[in-house]
Amino acid sequence: MTNPSALEIETLRAAYAAFNARDIDAALACMTPDVAWPRAFKGGFVKGPEAIRTYWTEQWSEINPHVEPVSFHPDDAGAILVEVHQVVRDLTGALLADEHVGHRFTLENGLIQRMEVCAAPVPGCNDQPATHPNDA
Repeated sequence: MTNPSALEIETLRAAYAAFNARDIDAALACMTPDVAWPRAFKGGFVKGPEAIRTYWTEQWSEINPHVEPVSFHPDDAGAILVEVHQVVRDLTGALLADEHVGHRFTLENGLIQRMEVCAAPVPGCNDQPATHPNDA
């Protein structure tokens, strides 16, 4: 697979920025109507924008997550693996997690169709070079 396009990376950046700003409508605008999203906080998946809205609203009432993309990697199946620095705090500000994780995105027509949580990409384990946030 070729490197992710600038448009795909911009869509993913916009989704992360909207999530961190708690702007659900802007984040959902980056997704297809049949988007599948992991319930990483609870387990399983939700499907569709309104199910994501409900899940995020519940999640943000219990924890305060912040996710920043570090690098973007193509995978052999045509998806984009994103290394993410994730910081999760409780509602009083106490640190619950500070780690690097992976997010695997499948895009359709420039919009997010599916996201999965996975291991963070390991540099040197992919034949394609990573694209860092400031590269595109």
